[in-house]
Amino acid sequence: MEVTFLIAMFFKRHQPKAPIFQDQISALSAAGYETKSTTDGTAVKKQGFAALLREAPEGGAAIAETGLAIGDEIAVLTDLGFQKIFLTPSGKKTPALAEHLKGLHAFVEGVGASLGATLYYNDGLGTTNGKHIYDRVEGRDHGHSARPWE
Repeated sequence: MEVTFLIAMFFKRHQPKAPIFQDQISALSAAGYETKSTTDGTAVKKQGFAALLREAPEGGAAIAETGLAIGDEIAVLTDLGFQKIFLTPSGKKTPALAEHLKGLHAFVEGVGASLGATLYYNDGLGTTNGKHIYDRVEGRDHGHSARPWE
């Protein structure tokens, strides 16, 4: 009987505990990140970079935006086709320098690690962005777009 109990204990898998948003924010504060509640979510800042976190449906934190902290705004990495820039919601632009991209990449990895988020291989290769503003992509999601020669 004792052997059966030991085998059952050995093969019992513990269910992972679902992360709680406030616990994750506390972990970020303990890791040295400045956190501030906003109307859109929770802003997290450190060393000139910022992220906006929102509570995910399953209860944990999800990273909504990351970028350069310019005042109270988050300047999101944007691709213009010929150059990458940081663009704020109010329209302020600043060129993305190599040190910005390296710093942003390290910041995103640090926030993800503090949140206990899954890190993906393609994100580990370098800084990625999802915002593109150039002629070959502009308007592509709004139906048929006119060709440049038309």
